[in-house]
Amino acid sequence: MPFLKDYPQLQIIRDIARRRKVSVRLVGGFLRDYCLGQPKKDFDFAVEKDALAFARVFARQIKGAYVLLDQERGCARVVKKGGGQIWTFDFADLRAKSFRQDLALRDFTINTLSADLEQLSGPRKLEEVLADYKNGLKDLRAGRIRRVSTRAFRDDPLRLLRAFSLSATLGFRIAAQTLAQIRRESNRLRSVSYERIRDELFKVLETGRAAATLKAMDKVALLDKVIPQIKVMYNCKQRGTYHHLDVWPHSLEAVVQFEGVVAQTKDNPDVVAYLDGSPGGGRSRRALIKLALVLHDIGKPQTQRIEGKGRMTFYGHERVGRDITNSVAKMLKISTGERHALEDMVLWHLRPGYLSNFKKPGEKAIYRYLRDTREEAAAVALLSLADQRATRGPLTTAADQRHHERVCLDLVKRYFDKKKEKPFVRLVNGHDVMKHLRLPASPLIGKILTEVAEQQVLGRVTAKKEALELAGKIAAAAPKTKMKN
Repeated sequence: MPFLKDYPQLQIIRDIARRRKVSVRLVGGFLRDYCLGQPKKDFDFAVEKDALAFARVFARQIKGAYVLLDQERGCARVVKKGGGQIWTFDFADLRAKSFRQDLALRDFTINTLSADLEQLSGPRKLEEVLADYKNGLKDLRAGRIRRVSTRAFRDDPLRLLRAFSLSATLGFRIAAQTLAQIRRESNRLRSVSYERIRDELFKVLETGRAAATLKAMDKVALLDKVIPQIKVMYNCKQRGTYHHLDVWPHSLEAVVQFEGVVAQTKDNPDVVAYLDGSPGGGRSRRALIKLALVLHDIGKPQTQRIEGKGRMTFYGHERVGRDITNSVAKMLKISTGERHALEDMVLWHLRPGYLSNFKKPGEKAIYRYLRDTREEAAAVALLSLADQRATRGPLTTAADQRHHERVCLDLVKRYFDKKKEKPFVRLVNGHDVMKHLRLPASPLIGKILTEVAEQQVLGRVTAKKEALELAGKIAAAAPKTKMKN
């Protein structure tokens, strides 16, 4: 089938090129993915000259949005929405005197495939006009990511990280010489803006190969250039008792185990939709949980203590970890909603473990768990399940792990069951309490409302009169509590 018949927008671009008498070539990622049988709706074009003006003309013709990407380098994007889909078309001036020289400045050989739009006239197929000057097709068939030249990482240090994001998304291996150069030049990544680093990192985290890719990045000393804060975990010991790994290898192993949890729950539509969803910002909760697992024990080095008989403790590490996670999230410039979700996952990651200390957790404890973890209740439970599976020390038993798993999966179920219930309506509000007890606004009113709501959820208070009576008892007890303090 003729290629242009499936992509009429390219025919429009070819016709504009003819009128403007410029050469335009389709390059890069679209051709790579097309050859892999996975064509996307993102296109890149190398324009002989005046790429910005070319993009403006194309945008007007298809009634798309024009976005200037880089005035100095002559890069612009046209975005077209329609039929529930988003198409993007990037146009860029040549960075060298000739098109062949421009290709030599690209990052990896699999991104150097090109097609002259002029040659796509008539019934011709894309395969008939595909140009491959850098053995990109050979590397595609071999599943290999290979640099175009030794200057590739110096031209744009983000490519150090992009090698791994491509490896994760495509399932390709990085060529030995390319990997060796990444190890030697990993420090170059420090010059890249965190917005760009964030986007490549989340490409890794969104895949099912995140754990293996993070380990590979760590092996070449690149991961701590992405998240410098993780270095505090490198030499933090914790082996013995319940742990068979020290803090940092345990954190990476927890990501491995989470990918197993994702596979285990793939037939649960509630879990799948929840993990696909985002707390705000477009990045999936699945990816955020993986980042939370990398960071969940980052507070341990600061809280490590040796107590009687050489017992090692990390009391309060979840709160220290939450504060460090806050700084990581701000550094990566993720959204406020994503930052709060990430902080909650780290802060509460021990709670399911506390609940599993009981043969059957009480309804009050479960209610308080759901109240405190809020929208991240299921995320924290799934994270805890992965965390537990990553601990196989001498005191860890199969029975304990099975019990912990039952508790975690029950918490996940409870969360979704609660989401499907009718919205909770309080029997009394702050105004009711203040009027009935003749009290002014104060923190005590909030305390009363919290305790009354808990008893209402547990079914111990079912009418407004009972709620107000309980409010009176709580208020009466408050001064006595204050005096004791």
